[in-house]
Amino acid sequence: MRVGVLLLASLLTLAAGCDGSGSSSSVTTAADVRAALEARLQGKDLSYRWVYCVRTKQQFAGRRVFRCNVDFGEPHIVPYCATLEDGRLVTNLEEATMRCGREVRP
Repeated sequence: MRVGVLLLASLLTLAAGCDGSGSSSSVTTAADVRAALEARLQGKDLSYRWVYCVRTKQQFAGRRVFRCNVDFGEPHIVPYCATLEDGRLVTNLEEATMRCGREVRP
């Protein structure tokens, strides 16, 4: 009886960790995309005030697309469509066919 309980507990734990999309580390969040976009902006020595990203219903190459607004000041807010491909940031600047709902122009 005790082995059965342990087996059931193990199966429930395993099932809780599976969401049909692979491991939980493969799930891209708005925070992941924002961090990648901020790293790119900093890497290009661009000055910005804030970056805000939200998930959209759109997909690009099977990945969720996020709409990110970047405030460059005075108010100069630039919208980006972005996703992560194997941990690498991809935006509508590299992939012109990427859309995130509303019209976004680089």
